[in-house]
Amino acid sequence: MRASRSLALAAAVLLAGGAAGCGGGEGGKGGRTPSARSAAPGSPASPSAAADAWIPGRVAKMSVPEKVGQLFVPTFSSRADALAKIRKYRVGGLIYFPGNIGSPARTAAQSNALQKASEIPLLLGVDEEQGIVSRTPFVTTFPGNMALGATRSPADARAAAQVTGAELRAVGINLDYAPDADVNVNPRNPVIGLRSFGSDPALASTLVQGAIGGFQAAGVAAAAKHFPGHGDTATDSHTGLPVIRHSPRTWEKLDAPPFKAAVAAGVDLIMTAHIVVPKLDSSGDPSTLSKTVLTGLLREKLGYQGVITTDSLEMAGVREKYGDAAVPVRAINAGADQLLMPPDLPRAYDAVVKAVRTGKITQKRLDESVTRILRLKQRRGLFQGTAADPAKAAAAVGTPAHKATARRVAEHAVTLVRNDGGLLPLKGRKVAVSGPDSGRLLAALRRQGVATAAPGSADVTVLTTVNAGAATASRIRALGSRPVVVAALGRPYDLDSAGGAKAALATYSSSRVSVDALAKVLSGAVKPTGRLPVPAGGKPAGHGLGYR
Repeated sequence: MRASRSLALAAAVLLAGGAAGCGGGEGGKGGRTPSARSAAPGSPASPSAAADAWIPGRVAKMSVPEKVGQLFVPTFSSRADALAKIRKYRVGGLIYFPGNIGSPARTAAQSNALQKASEIPLLLGVDEEQGIVSRTPFVTTFPGNMALGATRSPADARAAAQVTGAELRAVGINLDYAPDADVNVNPRNPVIGLRSFGSDPALASTLVQGAIGGFQAAGVAAAAKHFPGHGDTATDSHTGLPVIRHSPRTWEKLDAPPFKAAVAAGVDLIMTAHIVVPKLDSSGDPSTLSKTVLTGLLREKLGYQGVITTDSLEMAGVREKYGDAAVPVRAINAGADQLLMPPDLPRAYDAVVKAVRTGKITQKRLDESVTRILRLKQRRGLFQGTAADPAKAAAAVGTPAHKATARRVAEHAVTLVRNDGGLLPLKGRKVAVSGPDSGRLLAALRRQGVATAAPGSADVTVLTTVNAGAATASRIRALGSRPVVVAALGRPYDLDSAGGAKAALATYSSSRVSVDALAKVLSGAVKPTGRLPVPAGGKPAGHGLGYR
């Protein structure tokens, strides 16, 4: 039943979202060589020999400064700042953040202006993973990867990615730094958690492939991250340098499969992790700067021939051991092709140009990266045209069909972990709600016809949690002797401390679409079908109850 429903959903999204994902438009300037025709944005990632036969000749004609510029993808504070970086450094791309994203129409117009200023089409990217990492305020909201893990449906993963990709492409964004391919096996992981599809490498692999297909079908490049695997850390690489003690055998079985799946799916980019894995590379260097990891494992062992991008070079994990001028040079020599968000672009750019001219980076190594970058742009149709239509951008975002897809995905994700005595669904009971987003859930329950009451006079209390951890147990006790239902709106690991509750559920998200889905399940309007993507609440991954 689930498979046929999910396939039907994916087909519906293809029909509803295809027009919004079209990336055609005006050809642009000199970099858009008429003979450099590419396949349509949704075509397979492997380029034909004829499609990019022109690229080596183009690379040969570029100067060293032009080539080096293609390696950099900085952030920008304003349109003027972006235009200055394009003109001075001829950067290969730019990354959007909420501070430089306006309305859909304004974002589309800005994307067009940036592309017009660049001789070679730009990769305009954004970190739009959905869930807890969402940078684009106007896109249709989905609950994120761990919720998709609970659906266990590659078709749902593809549908969610295709909707997101179509809306991004409508505003001129042609690269999403997603999906996260990390296998989260550490409940205390401060930086991945809900961003992961789950703790099962096989499940993560199938959903990674589904998401990549969805982004690419919408004309958006996809980036699997964070290689060689960030799922077993207790340190945030934004603020420190995590160390993972996995053996090569453990890495092969646990961390590698989703990246192998991404390579097999023709992923456009793979992003590096600022982590140290001593048993993979004993140098003590973070993986971003490790030739053993990037060239030895990713290129040679996994056979990946696409673009390797660093994670943000502003993060502490890559800056602890070497200075900001040394890091980009070391990353390129390790095997990275693109340098994301250098903290000091002029310094980093000058350091790489100098390294090439002194032979520290060979011309061959530089040309390999530039060739890969141009081939990526060719595969995603950027040399055919990059123009977005500001007049149509708003209409392509948040369509009824896209919102319906988000509702269905959120409903598929809700997981019933425990239901002692058949307490749920809440038919014929007066219900109180306590905890984060209690007002939103209370209103959603009322819309489903559930009678609500103050905590002291209710038959049942629904306690919501968002990453409460061990405090969940004391919050249950504080509610007294009446039955309690715990609903984890964040990490499902809260349910490990929910033994005092009669029933327990996980939504993996506190977004409106997930809270509405929870209300439907609590009321009985929707039957729970999700299954745990990670162990939680004393139950193994794969566990999930339904209603009789």
